[in-house]
Amino acid sequence: MTGLDELEREVISCRRCPRLVAWREETARVKRAAYAGEEYWGRPLPGLGDPRARVLVLGLAPAAHGGNRTGRIFTGDRSGDWLFAALWRAGFANQPQSLSRDDGLQLSDCWITAAVRCAPPANKPTPTERDNCLPYAARELALLSEVRVIVCLGSFAWDAALRLLGPVRPRPRFGHGAEATVGRYALLGSYHPSQQNTFTGKLTEAMLDDVFRRARGLVI
Repeated sequence: MTGLDELEREVISCRRCPRLVAWREETARVKRAAYAGEEYWGRPLPGLGDPRARVLVLGLAPAAHGGNRTGRIFTGDRSGDWLFAALWRAGFANQPQSLSRDDGLQLSDCWITAAVRCAPPANKPTPTERDNCLPYAARELALLSEVRVIVCLGSFAWDAALRLLGPVRPRPRFGHGAEATVGRYALLGSYHPSQQNTFTGKLTEAMLDDVFRRARGLVI
C-alpha cells in the first residue's frame, strides 16, 4: 500500500468535525429529489489523479449533492462540469465529463484535491474545520513530490494554499490570474467554477482555459 493509499483510508474514515459529519450524513439520508434512487457516498473525499502530477488543483470542499453523492471530488455537479471540461481541453484529462467513480476518467500530470474534505453547510467551512482538515492536504502535497504548480480555485483555496506553504510574507493577494512563487511552487489563482460565477459571466470558459494553459506552460 502506498502513502497515498494510506492517506485515502484515513481521510475517508475521518470524523474530526461534528458539524460536518452531521451535515454530510444528513444530506446523504435525505437526498435531493433528483437523486432519490441513488446511494450517497456521505463521507469525506480523498484526492484524485496522477501520483506523478506536476499540477495540483485545490478546491474549497465537496458539494453536498456532487462529490458527497458520487464519492469523487468535483464529480456530479456544475462546478465539476466546468472544471473537467477545462482540464480536458488543456490535456490533463482523457474526457470532458466526470459523472461517477466508474466512468473511466483518467487524469494525466494533474491531481485534484480540496482544502476541506466534507461537504459543509452553505459551502462555508469554519476556520476550525479548515484547520482540522489542512494536515491532510499537507501530507498529500508531501507525497506528491513532482508537484510544482498549485491552481487555487477561489480565495478560500488560495488562503489554504498559503497556510500550507507559509507563513508567506508579504502575503500575495488573490485574484483571477494571480500568480505567486512560494518556495518551489507556483500558485495560480482562478475564480471558482461555481454557478454563482459561471452563470453571471464572472468566470468564462476562456478565462478558465487561460489559467490551465498557464499551468501547462509552467511545467513544460
